[in-house]
Amino acid sequence: MRTGERETIGRRLARVCRHDPDRYNLEMDLNGWVDIRELVDALRDKESRRFGRWLRPHHVKAVVECDKKGRYEVRGNTVRATYGHTVEIELDLPTDDIPASLFFPCSDEDLEVIMDIGILPGNRSHVHLSQTVAKAAEAGRLGGQKLRRPVILEVDTAQMTASGDTVWKAGTTVYLAEKVEPQYLDRVEEEDGRLSPLISKWEEEE
Repeated sequence: MRTGERETIGRRLARVCRHDPDRYNLEMDLNGWVDIRELVDALRDKESRRFGRWLRPHHVKAVVECDKKGRYEVRGNTVRATYGHTVEIELDLPTDDIPASLFFPCSDEDLEVIMDIGILPGNRSHVHLSQTVAKAAEAGRLGGQKLRRPVILEVDTAQMTASGDTVWKAGTTVYLAEKVEPQYLDRVEEEDGRLSPLISKWEEEE
């Protein structure tokens, strides 16, 4: 497959498996799984000029296998997104070996509210947490928020899980929670060695 074809399939996977399976008249089960053959048939039917002549199930599986972020997974003849959902699903992702700390980006404007009420999912079904400060910063700068200089919050996931809250591992560096209460949050200071090199780099780019 050419790069453009992989990217197009990836965008359709996101639309179907994260947001809107009904758009293609596809059924999603309780845990977010969609039949790959039905997905391929729907894309070939709905977008025949783009996919009609060549798309096959092995193309979908190849896109999943090549995705370094682990945004999707294949099980047998089904596929699902591991995170990023706006549709409601019941997660059956791994909950063991969760790091003691995870990280979340926010803006200066949102910081006071978050430290008061905690982190809520917003328009997604779950809160998305990153494995490292760098990944959280990347999510803040390149994700939906497009923050020039994100504030990074450290989440005490060890205390969260000890208190009975569930954290799921999704993808390679992304973790999910239903909510993060404010008592588990602490700001990563700009002088912190995990963040200061990133800030220096951003300042050089400005």
